Amino acid sequence: MLNLVIAEFLFQTRTDAHEGDLTKIRSRLVNRKALSVYARDMQLGNFILMSPSTAQMEGKGMDTILADAFEAIIGAIYLDGGFLAAKRFIERHVSTALQKGVVRIEDENFKSQLLERTQSQGLGTPRYMTVSQDGPDHDRTFTIEVIVGNVAYGKGVGKNKKDAEQAAAEQTLQMLPEPPRNEA
Repeated sequence: MLNLVIAEFLFQTRTDAHEGDLTKIRSRLVNRKALSVYARDMQLGNFILMSPSTAQMEGKGMDTILADAFEAIIGAIYLDGGFLAAKRFIERHVSTALQKGVVRIEDENFKSQLLERTQSQGLGTPRYMTVSQDGPDHDRTFTIEVIVGNVAYGKGVGKNKKDAEQAAAEQTLQMLPEPPRNEA
């Protein structure tokens, strides 16, 4: 239901977007991270009974709990008030989040952007090399470097390899020459 409502919402509000772009935007508006943002915006966490250790949890674990609770609210509204009531609820929260700028519809996956760019320019597939791992096991910091062809480009630092790779890919995108534009 959530996917249907968001797809229709985007179809009506983004009439100039291509189908592939609409699909990418829809997936960004219904993923766990976005759903947890909607839940936080309505302070849903204040109404969830959790153990003290769970309540102190941060990151993906809490995002999952909040996202699941938001979806449960949608289901309850649907069962109680029907499709239109649930649709209005979803659209209101998505619109508010977009207006506030707390949910982004731009592609923030710098690794996929870098892969598309390097392959379209014939540069091959980027490789991610771990330069260093610092800190104790429970609080590691990773430094990752991107290699394109045989050239080292950006470096990224993060608390996990995924975040460090994203930061390195973002820096590399800024360092690579822009692809030539097709003048039509």
